[in-house]
Amino acid sequence: MIPGLANRRRFADLSEQEILALAISSEEDDARIYRLYAERLREEFPDSAAVFDGMAKEEDGHRASLIALHKARFGDVIPLIRREHVSGYYARKPVWLIENLGLDRMRAEARAMEREAEAFYTKAAARTSDADTRALLGQLAAAEAGHEVKAGELEEKHLGDDNRAREDEDAHRKFVLTWVQPGLAGLMDGSVSTLAPIFATAFATQDTWTTFQVGLAASVGAGISMGFTEAASDDGELSGRGSPVKRGFASGIMTMLGGLGHAFPYLIADFWTATVIAIIVVFVELWAIAWIQNKYMETPFVRAAFQVVLGGALVFAAGALIGVG
Repeated sequence: MIPGLANRRRFADLSEQEILALAISSEEDDARIYRLYAERLREEFPDSAAVFDGMAKEEDGHRASLIALHKARFGDVIPLIRREHVSGYYARKPVWLIENLGLDRMRAEARAMEREAEAFYTKAAARTSDADTRALLGQLAAAEAGHEVKAGELEEKHLGDDNRAREDEDAHRKFVLTWVQPGLAGLMDGSVSTLAPIFATAFATQDTWTTFQVGLAASVGAGISMGFTEAASDDGELSGRGSPVKRGFASGIMTMLGGLGHAFPYLIADFWTATVIAIIVVFVELWAIAWIQNKYMETPFVRAAFQVVLGGALVFAAGALIGVG
């Protein structure tokens, strides 16, 4: 028996009262998720927060209707049954996976939540032969479909085109400042600054394992240094650049990857094969940096390419000359 499944019930084995209890707890959970979204967005995106507040109230209204139906049919005592108690029932992500989502992801998650619930109830209704159960599941499916329609109405009310465009622009700006800019700085530093020690070692020793060790040490060391430097340089409160921890991780990880990209080829035993592949990797890295600068930092591509490729070529040449000399 698979651990964790022994205590789960199949949906097909639930009674109508248990199905109704499951729907009540599901509506309550979804309302909490929408309120969490609203709380996370309230300071920076108040209009979107108002949309999620409204969706939470809609879930509360449906939950109240379901409770009233349960009282009418089965009495006041509602069985304790939740999503995790039923095998095959659609699941929601735990709070620690959703609380830091961006604005667009929160909107997409909300739409997916309503579609998942509607689809589940619709399929469940099609599989049952009991008329009362089929009618009950059909009502739940219609309620979930109504949620998505109501969400659209709330967006029309609280989030017009101008407000949506402004919030989307703010979200994009925060994404660039928190992730792209530090990550790009790290990628540039890791890709360019490690060229000299790696290729100097390569041409001086022509030993691929030694070159890889130097490249690994330079990349990891540079990543740690850049990560701490970025995190300590700005707490993000006044500049609006976001969490220093996120920026530190973005900068540190991309710095390390930038250096490891042309260090890993030296795991190949043949020196010239490894060196040719490393040079190709460097070429790809530099053009990728130029593309990111053009896409997210609005730097003209020709100028970005000239700056990055020229700088990388000079550092590579310096390392190769030092190694040969």
